[in-house]
Amino acid sequence: MESQGEKPAEADGVRVTPQLLKSRSGEFALESILLLKLRGLGLVDLGCLGECLGLEWLDLSGNALTQLGPLASLRQLLVLNVADNRLTALEPLAACENLQSLNAAGNLLATPGQLQCLAGLRGLEYLRLRDPLARLSNPLCSSPSYWAAVRELLPGLKVIDGERVTGRGSEFYQLCRDLDSSLRPSPSPGPGAAKAQPWVEPGYWESWPPRSSSILEEACRQFQHALQECHDLDRQARDSLAQAERALNPAGTTSSFVF
Repeated sequence: MESQGEKPAEADGVRVTPQLLKSRSGEFALESILLLKLRGLGLVDLGCLGECLGLEWLDLSGNALTQLGPLASLRQLLVLNVADNRLTALEPLAACENLQSLNAAGNLLATPGQLQCLAGLRGLEYLRLRDPLARLSNPLCSSPSYWAAVRELLPGLKVIDGERVTGRGSEFYQLCRDLDSSLRPSPSPGPGAAKAQPWVEPGYWESWPPRSSSILEEACRQFQHALQECHDLDRQARDSLAQAERALNPAGTTSSFVF
C-alpha cells in the first residue's frame, strides 16, 4: 500500500494536455490563459504547457515533476510555485525573464550551484526553498552556510523563505536570526561558560498576604443600594402606567391605546 504523502508512481502519473488546460482555466485558446492552478494532480509531464505563452501565474505544487523543460517558453511568467515535487534542477527557468516570485520548497536541490541559473533573472525578488510550516525543504538548506550562499548568489532577492533580507522590515528578521543563534547551545561549552541565573529575585513567586476586604465590602454595599433604587423606580413607573391606563379607559369602554 502506498504510504501517505508519497507521490504517485511515474507510470501512473498525469500528462498535461490541451484538454486539461482548457478545463482547468475555462479558456478556449491556450495563449489566452493568464492564471493556472494545477496543484496536486499527480503530474509527471508538463506536455504542452509551454504553449500558454501569456501565462503569468502558475501553481504546479504537490505533483511528481522531475523537470521543467516546457516552462522555458513562458516569458511572461511572474509567479511560479513548484513546491513539493521531485526537481533536481531549475535551468529552464533561466528563460523566464520576468519571473518575480519562485517557491521551490520540498524538492531535491542539493547545492547552491543549482540556483546559478536564476542569477540572470533581474526581477526575481521572492525565493522560497524551505517551508517549516508545511515541512518542506531541500537538501541544500541543511548547510550552515545556506543562507549566506543564496544571498551571495542572488543579491537581488528581497525575501528568502518568507523572511525579508533587504528593505523595510529586514532589520527585524535579522534580529530574530541573531537571537536564535545566541540561544543555540554551544556544542562544547568551555569552563568559563556563564552559569544560568534566575530571572527574578528569590521570593518573587511567593503569595502575598491577603489584603483587607473593607473596600470590597463597601463597594458591594453601594452596588446593592443602587440596585434597590432601580427596583423602586421600576415599581413607581409601573404604578404610573397603571394609573394612566385606568384614566384613559373608563369602566366598560375599550381602549385603542397599547401600553
